Amino acid sequence: MTAISGWGRYPINDTEMIRPCTADAARRATVQADQAVARGNGRAFGDAAVGVRQTIEMAHLNRMRAFDPQTGQLTVEAGLLLCDLIAIFLPRGFFPYVVPGTSFITVGGAIAADVHGKNHHCEGGFGQYVESIQLVLPTGETIVASREKHPDLLRATIGGMGLTGTILEATIRLRSVETGWIRQRTIVADDLGAAIAALECSESATYSVAWIDCLARGRRLGRSLIFLGEHAASDQLGEREDANRFPLQKPPMSMPVDAPSFVLNRWTVGAFNDLYFRAAARKAGSSALVPAHPYFFPLDALGNWNRIYGRRGFVEHQSVVPTKNAPATLAKLLDRVAKHGRFSFLTVLKKLGVGSGSLSFPMQGYTLTLDFPMERDLPSVLDELDELVVAAGGRLYLAKDVRQSRRTFEAGYGDLPFFNKVRRTVDPTSKLKSRLAERLGI
Repeated sequence: MTAISGWGRYPINDTEMIRPCTADAARRATVQADQAVARGNGRAFGDAAVGVRQTIEMAHLNRMRAFDPQTGQLTVEAGLLLCDLIAIFLPRGFFPYVVPGTSFITVGGAIAADVHGKNHHCEGGFGQYVESIQLVLPTGETIVASREKHPDLLRATIGGMGLTGTILEATIRLRSVETGWIRQRTIVADDLGAAIAALECSESATYSVAWIDCLARGRRLGRSLIFLGEHAASDQLGEREDANRFPLQKPPMSMPVDAPSFVLNRWTVGAFNDLYFRAAARKAGSSALVPAHPYFFPLDALGNWNRIYGRRGFVEHQSVVPTKNAPATLAKLLDRVAKHGRFSFLTVLKKLGVGSGSLSFPMQGYTLTLDFPMERDLPSVLDELDELVVAAGGRLYLAKDVRQSRRTFEAGYGDLPFFNKVRRTVDPTSKLKSRLAERLGI
């Protein structure tokens, strides 16, 4: 048995690790599964990629199969990392339509979580650009699912957290880009209402995200920096950028040890937030050219950044609430965190559209991300946040979850009956079961 966790490093569970090196081996592992789930690069924050008894690690199935430059369609094995895909195709003028906050996830994981990025409000999630998947079922059948063939299975697999079968291959669409640069514009918002208004007025921007100063209080509650972005055309580059049209991702520095618990506190985070806000605010209003990697994946610059939270790990609470309820609910969430004396090292707000799968996280509304060091009484605080989210008609992101209740989950995911029907068809004896699935009764 092997002790593993999600990226949050909490909790740690024992599981039997199975590491297939071929598609046939992955098929056998799925057919012989005993309460197992597939795992990509382990970047799900909680227990979604930890099998109850077995975990099928897909990292060795990472080859690229075929590419059509006319359509941008790329066929790859499920274990391919987005960072490797980008390293090959960005210099050739192609980029994924959707990327999350890290490039160190697999294509299979991106589909299973239906990951979203800064452009979900106008271009949807990763699953929207999946043309087809090759899926091995626990029954032993291998099916190619698309929107024309087996559409219900595709819909259940996108965002289905690996519970409908093991993805072996996928064909996805890439977008054509002229450069590896992003034109970024920064907007300063003095409070939460101004941040939401800025995001509403920036719907035409392809990419938008707000960084929130979680320690701002009173009239400054929710003060934010909104970052808007567009892929830069070749004629928009300066002389320096034109000489390096596709800048490479720099090798990350690494966090070598776990940080002591005293490193992250309200004073250190407050000082960082104030410096960060003032530095970015000075650049507001003007357009700047930023390489794609730091724009989309700022935390990738520090390897093992999860060690910042120390040995106890951390929990990320990411919720989404409908647009009409967002201003009041988000303010309550931030205020409740403050009343409990908590602070979030990273607080992010984004506007979302409708999800692609039956268990996809996004809905028409706003998502708020809060990161907390793990402490003994944290779950009770997060339970209070959950109540606010459920009351507003929202839900929590399964790829980040590690402790929500079954009641909270069922209240948020109205398409659960459809998913369960498909799952019972493809896995009648429940061979596939992650810790998350066991906890939530999926």
